[in-house]
Amino acid sequence: MDKADRKSSARAPIKLGELNYTPVLIALAVVLLTIVVLFLWKRKKTVRSAVLFTGLCDSGKTYLFAHLCLGGARETFTSIKENVGNFKTERGRVLKMVDVPGNERLRGKFFDEYKNIAKAIVYMIDSVTVQKDIRDVADFLYTILVDKATSKVPVVVLCNKQDETLAKTETAIKSMLEKEINIVRQTRRSQLQSVDNSSSSDTFLGKSASVDFEFEQLGQRVRFVPCSAMEEQFAGLTKFLDTL
Repeated sequence: MDKADRKSSARAPIKLGELNYTPVLIALAVVLLTIVVLFLWKRKKTVRSAVLFTGLCDSGKTYLFAHLCLGGARETFTSIKENVGNFKTERGRVLKMVDVPGNERLRGKFFDEYKNIAKAIVYMIDSVTVQKDIRDVADFLYTILVDKATSKVPVVVLCNKQDETLAKTETAIKSMLEKEINIVRQTRRSQLQSVDNSSSSDTFLGKSASVDFEFEQLGQRVRFVPCSAMEEQFAGLTKFLDTL
């Protein structure tokens, strides 16, 4: 009988009030703290804080960058690395400006480096030579517009050198680019099909291949703005920057 009483006593239920919840609560606190830290870190990492100056070489990017960030013109050379500075808007807000090199072998690398923090993109075009360089101009712009990291970022296509006689107007440049992007997107689509026999919507701009491309088809707003960096005529750009 004594044996039975001892076994019954050993199997007696433990009351909830007697449990020590401290290790469980500590573990939960650690998990929650880890989640919060990871969330804040990811948010800080992806915060969009920069205006990217992009475009081909000799479009006037660095010259204009110097005007905006250094307060005046500077003698410039073809950039082999990014230039970073600050611009204060009329409203008093300070924007981080990044001048991305236009060299064909470098621009992709630096664009990829900064695209995830891009708050806006300024795509600068030489309005005098644009017709001659239209394929490269359209191809690089296509790369920027189709990239998921920048597909929702506002873009200003800044048509520079409007003070020169042979300069194309921003309206003419827009039309030229729409026609050329039709060719670029078909070329890229064909290249993809030759690799995996399929097309990817991630690398296609516009409604469909059967509809001619227009910038109005995009989910992001693309503005075409005239400019003359040499004559310090870039009010359209500064007005845009003031809205950011």
